[in-house]
Amino acid sequence: MLNQPLNRSLFDQVMVPNYAPTRIIPVRGRGSQVWDQDGREYLDFAGGIAVTGVGHCHPKLVSTLKRQGDSIWHLSNFMTNEPALRLARKLTAATFAERVFFANSGSEANEAAFKLARLYNHERYSDTKHEIIAFDQSFHGRTLFTVSVGGQPKYRQGFGPTPTGITHLPYNDITALETAVSERTCAIVMEPLQGEGGVISADPAFVVRARELCNQYHALLVMDEVQTGMGRLGSLYGYQQLGVTPDILTTAKALGNGFPIAAMLTTAEIASAMAVGTHGSTFGGNPLACSIAETVFDIINDAQVLAGVRYKHQLIREKLAAINAKYNFCSEIRGDGLLIGCALNLPYQGFAHHFMHAAQDQQLLVLIAGPDVVRMTPSLLITESEINIGLERFEAAVAQVIQS
Repeated sequence: MLNQPLNRSLFDQVMVPNYAPTRIIPVRGRGSQVWDQDGREYLDFAGGIAVTGVGHCHPKLVSTLKRQGDSIWHLSNFMTNEPALRLARKLTAATFAERVFFANSGSEANEAAFKLARLYNHERYSDTKHEIIAFDQSFHGRTLFTVSVGGQPKYRQGFGPTPTGITHLPYNDITALETAVSERTCAIVMEPLQGEGGVISADPAFVVRARELCNQYHALLVMDEVQTGMGRLGSLYGYQQLGVTPDILTTAKALGNGFPIAAMLTTAEIASAMAVGTHGSTFGGNPLACSIAETVFDIINDAQVLAGVRYKHQLIREKLAAINAKYNFCSEIRGDGLLIGCALNLPYQGFAHHFMHAAQDQQLLVLIAGPDVVRMTPSLLITESEINIGLERFEAAVAQVIQS
């Protein structure tokens, strides 16, 4: 086996079968392009599932990685380090937050957020104030707690008994939310745009009402911005477009552009519930991850870059509408910024993966968001020329599916 080629068939022999990767194996990336083992080029409209926000192998990130790699990689958390302090200072300066907890993934950041929400309410109010309200089709991670808060039962099947005290409601349903919130509620957890759930944007009135109800019932508003954060929607964080301020925010994915790092942001008052030893992370906040994330932050938190995201959204939407006018394959173009979904028409519902594989045949990488939505999350720095070429390839993929 040690002499076997590094190909897709080896995956089935050595890896746990919880993924079903495609046949290609990318070996090199630059910007919005990747190349496979045979030297075949692909345009990347998937972005590692909204992770490579500044593209592959950005020269500033490569420089940071080399510089910090020659300095210090890891310290245990009985010490602090300069890159973590610099990154935390920038995150708090750019958001509502006053305190930061660093972790390694969106799941870990959300796990910390949910634990903090319960702990804060336990200490400030009572142990009966522990209910978490979340929403159908939401996605918050793969730990047992986060998959329980997530609103997709398929991800919980077989893992019971799961944590209790969690209520799921229809997303954007104000009446259902008003009926459900009570003195037992410790937190309302939401995404400003449901990425995994089908690229569904939050109704601003729904988010505002959630904030009002949190204020009324002394609950915390937790905003999961793992996928929508770091410029993905055209502002540094999505909540900044919705006229509300959360109590806790989670961020990951594009924060490290592929290097594992995540953060939970909150206020000083709420953070005070976390005493020494209450929660922790062996690798969270290590100097190497934080130095890379700081460089990512500096690239993305730029008015020109964020304005470019909004412009590119309109460009992609217009071109997708033109493709749809020709082929009538989708019922709706959804999303905001560079998180865009094509909701498939009835004849094609359930077959989003067919469009994804056809796009790959046309040298374009896209995603799905469930069986009925094709999702695109390219680099925020993708060029207009690359968008045009990518959507020409996507049109060819649509034609391939329809004519098959």
